[in-house]
Amino acid sequence: MDINALSLKELKDLQSQIAKAIVSYEDRKKKEALAELEDRARAMGFTLAELTGTPVTRKRAPASAKYANPDNASETWSGRGRKPRWFDAALKAGKSVDDLAI
Repeated sequence: MDINALSLKELKDLQSQIAKAIVSYEDRKKKEALAELEDRARAMGFTLAELTGTPVTRKRAPASAKYANPDNASETWSGRGRKPRWFDAALKAGKSVDDLAI
C-alpha cells in the first residue's frame, strides 16, 4: 500500500481503522492473559480474586414486579427504590398495599 498516494480523507480513515485495531488487539491480549491467569490459579486451588485480594462483586438479578397500578397494569413497581407517584396516589385514595400487590 502506497500511503503517499492516498488522499487526506483516506489517510484519516486508515488512521481511525488502525486506532480501532490497536484497541481491539490490546483487549484481546488482556482477555487471553486474564484467562491464563485464572486457569493457573484454579490449577493451584485458588480463584484469581483470592490471590489478588479483589472483592468478588455479586451481580443482582433484576427485581421482579410486586405491585401494579390498578388503572394501568403496564405500570409496575418492584418495591425497591423510590415509590412511583401512582403508588402513593393509590394509597392516598384509600387502597392498601395488598390491593396493589400482583
